[in-house]
Amino acid sequence: MTAWQQVRLDQCTEVISGATPDTSESSYWDGDICWATPKDLSDLDGVYIANTPRKITRRGLESCAATVLPPESVLFSSRAPIGHVAINTVPMATNQGFKSFLPDRKRVHPEFLYYWLRANRRYLESLGNGATFKEVSKAVVSRIEIPLPPVPEQRRIAEILDKADALRAKRRAALAQLDTLTQSIFLDMFGDPATNPKGWPRLTLSKFLEDAEVFVDGDWVESKDQDPNGEVRLIQLADIGDGTYLDKSSRFLTKATALRLRCTPLKVGDVLVARMPDPLGRACIFPGDRQEAVTVVDVCIIRPKNARPNPVWLMCCLNTPGFRGQIAREATGTTRERISRGNLSRLQIIAPPDDQQQAFAGRVDRLESVRDRMAAAAAEYDQLFASLQHRAFSGDLHSAGQGRLTV
Repeated sequence: MTAWQQVRLDQCTEVISGATPDTSESSYWDGDICWATPKDLSDLDGVYIANTPRKITRRGLESCAATVLPPESVLFSSRAPIGHVAINTVPMATNQGFKSFLPDRKRVHPEFLYYWLRANRRYLESLGNGATFKEVSKAVVSRIEIPLPPVPEQRRIAEILDKADALRAKRRAALAQLDTLTQSIFLDMFGDPATNPKGWPRLTLSKFLEDAEVFVDGDWVESKDQDPNGEVRLIQLADIGDGTYLDKSSRFLTKATALRLRCTPLKVGDVLVARMPDPLGRACIFPGDRQEAVTVVDVCIIRPKNARPNPVWLMCCLNTPGFRGQIAREATGTTRERISRGNLSRLQIIAPPDDQQQAFAGRVDRLESVRDRMAAAAAEYDQLFASLQHRAFSGDLHSAGQGRLTV
C-alpha cells in the first residue's frame, strides 16, 4: 500500500451549505438558477448533474443563504439521506440538505473526491446526529480526512473508476431494457387493455376472477403485533415492485399472532397488488419465501385457480399504463391515494383466451431466464467495482489487472 497524506476536507476544499427560499413567495421560484435537492441526486444514474426540476430566481437566491456553486463542484447530501453525491456541470445552488465542496484543484481532483465519498458512504452516514433524522454538520464534514495522492494520480484513479462505472451503467441499462421488453411483448400481443384495440371480451375484474381461489385484502397488523423473532414474514408495500418482488421486508409475526389475526398465508404464484403508491396499483408475483409469509391490508392478494387467469399475464396486464390509469381514476384520498378492493373489483379488464395467456407467460419465462443471467453478471460487476474502489483508495491500483471489467 502507498502511504498518502491524510488531509482534512476544509484544507483542500471550501465547504458550502445550501438553503431554501421562502416557498410561499412566488417571485423566488421558476427562475433560471438550478436548485438541487437530495432527491434530485437519488434519481441520477451517473456522476454528473446538469439540470434540476425546480429553479430559483436571483431574488430567491438573495433572500436566503444559498450559494451558486460553479461547475465541477462536488455536491454531497448531508441529510435525508446522508451520502448522495454528484458533480454539477452547470452553475447550481442547493437546499439546506447539502454540504457541498468547492475543490482546490491544485490539491484535489473533483472526480477523485466524488468516488472517495461514494466509496465511504457507510462511514459518512455513521457521522450523522439527530433525533428526527440524521444529519452531518458542516463542522463534522470539515474535519473528515481523506487520503490525497498527487493530483495526476488522483486523475488516473478517477479515470479508471469512471470506465468501470460506465460498464456497470451499461449492464443496468440492458436490464432496464429487458424490463420494458415484457410490456412491449404484452402490448404487441394484446394491445392496450384500456382502449382494447384488438376487441377482446371485457369483464369486470371481479367477474374475471370469480373462480379465483383467493381475491382478498391483506391483513390489518399493528406495530404491537410484530415480533422481530417471529416465524412469519410480514410482506409490506415496500416489497412490491413494478413487476418485481423486491424482498425488503424485515418485519415478522409469531405463528400464534398470525393465527389470532386470521392472516391469509401467501403461496407461490400469488399476484400482489399495491393499493397505495408509489406507484399506485403496481403488481408483482410472490415467488415464495424461506418461511411462511403474510401481507398487510394495503396489499391485495389474487390467487388464480388452476392458473386461470394466468398469473404472469394478469400481473403484466395490471402493470400496463392503460390499466394503471383506470386504477388512478378510481383512487380516493387526499393525503395519500388508495384504491379499495371494491373499486379495483369493478374495473374493466380484457379477457383473451387461456392459450394466448399461456403463450405470453412462456415468452416472459424465457425472458426472465435471460434477465436472471444478466442480473447475476451485474451483481458480479458490482462486487468487482467495490474491490476496485478499495484498491484505488488503498494506493494499490496498479496498471496491471485494470481490465477485469468487460462488457
